Amino acid sequence: MKRDFLHVSDFSKAEIIETLDLAADLKARFKSRETYRPFAGLTMAMIFAKPSARTRISFETGFTRLGGHAIYLSPDDIAIGKREAVKDIARVISRYNDLIMARLFKHDHILEMASYSDVPVINGLTDYNHPCQIMADMLTIQEHKKRLTDLKIVYVGDGNNVVHSWLHLARRLSLHFVCACPEGYLPAEATVAATQKAGISEIEISHDPMTAVKGADIVYTDVWASMGQKQEAAERAERFAGFQVNARLMAAAGKDALFMHCLPAERDVETTDDVMESDVSIVFDQAENRMHAQNAIMLKVAGKA
Repeated sequence: MKRDFLHVSDFSKAEIIETLDLAADLKARFKSRETYRPFAGLTMAMIFAKPSARTRISFETGFTRLGGHAIYLSPDDIAIGKREAVKDIARVISRYNDLIMARLFKHDHILEMASYSDVPVINGLTDYNHPCQIMADMLTIQEHKKRLTDLKIVYVGDGNNVVHSWLHLARRLSLHFVCACPEGYLPAEATVAATQKAGISEIEISHDPMTAVKGADIVYTDVWASMGQKQEAAERAERFAGFQVNARLMAAAGKDALFMHCLPAERDVETTDDVMESDVSIVFDQAENRMHAQNAIMLKVAGKA
């Protein structure tokens, strides 16, 4: 049966833990320069409607190091949903390739692609969610905190696609997740409600970041204006005043709090340069772990793990 990875909650709790354990093993193999080529003879199409250096580099490097060949398809190569229907692209590309990774704007497009593709589809990001990022985040947290549950994760900023993926994870692993955001920038109400209904985690929405971060294990942020929202940057900067992750906010979180950012960061906007470069910042471990987590996800959905 074909497996896709479109949301973190597409995997069960056991599968999430297995995938993270596999990611840790793959990372150790990578560090030792061990030759491991389970994807030898396979190809993966990487469809980018929304450009990203980090996503391309991590997926292409990872798939290549595992013996496969990754094909980069830029926004100009495939004007997804414009020049050609998503369902047509899905059926054509899946006849050429063994896997598809797509980084798209519309979430409906990734759902349609998975529906019509004969091969596994991995969500490299949509405007709704970013599941590979959260798997990399949890691998990083496991390395630093030595556990995957009973964590207080406080996200400070826009209730965006990263927040939605944290909420999907909170349906599988027991967390205390707080989204501290300005009024009008909340995560999707239906996603919050579904996570609360699952009854696995404690979910809070706050508009007071200084109070929200108290006792946090992780303080997490992202850019205030994502790709496709840059025309709103000035307005958002005004609305998000007071939500910057700076030394004062990290001090309020407590001595055990670590700082995370999914990158790219706008330094001295949503977070300060001194926090990014501090001893509590684990953002570059987080960035490195994108590749290892994604490698494990690819192996999992391809039936190679």
